Amino acid sequence: MKYWKYYLVALLVIVIDQVSKWAVHTYMDRFDEIHLIGDWFKLHYTLNPGMAFGVELPPPYGKILLTSFRLVAVTGIAYYIYKLWQRHAPKGLITCVSLILGGAIGNLIDSIFYGIIYNNAPITAPTPWFHGQVIDMLYVDIYEGMLPASWPLVGGSHVSLWPIFNIADSAIFIGVALILIFQNRFFSHHDDDDHPVAADDAAAAQARRDAEASEVA
Repeated sequence: MKYWKYYLVALLVIVIDQVSKWAVHTYMDRFDEIHLIGDWFKLHYTLNPGMAFGVELPPPYGKILLTSFRLVAVTGIAYYIYKLWQRHAPKGLITCVSLILGGAIGNLIDSIFYGIIYNNAPITAPTPWFHGQVIDMLYVDIYEGMLPASWPLVGGSHVSLWPIFNIADSAIFIGVALILIFQNRFFSHHDDDDHPVAADDAAAAQARRDAEASEVA
């Protein structure tokens, strides 16, 4: 597959992500909920001013630093995809990195432009540019309640496990998860490329074993 087709995978993620955020912003009020699968999975319009789990860097320049870092990161990932293609890396690995790229750009667009497009920059932001808040809407209500008192350290405390994320976050998570799951398959290819002599020796040894087996037969 031509290398530019992997960028189309990232572009598809970006389009789906941005359309979903536009639809939520257009047809839902903030904090509105639409139940999709009982109380477990629903749409919930919320804004994330910072990183994952709402973590923020100190104002007034923390957001600009975060957005600048994201911009550098997506540039590096885009270049990495091309280098992987040049090295004939497994298509599955390059596709996973493309998913990560699309998700990263999706959230980067929010940070750079949403303060202008949707006027959702915090009121304390020095400028709406680079201070847009990321739109999250996918709400997985895993568990909320009291932990058993018999549990050490955390017993009797109230917990809420309810991640809220978006399509871009999902693409990043899926890409990283698949790389971790299939890392042996993905990166054994590079080991062979980095050690061609060892790979040739292994292939020669296997050929000898096959020849010996044929003679015995």
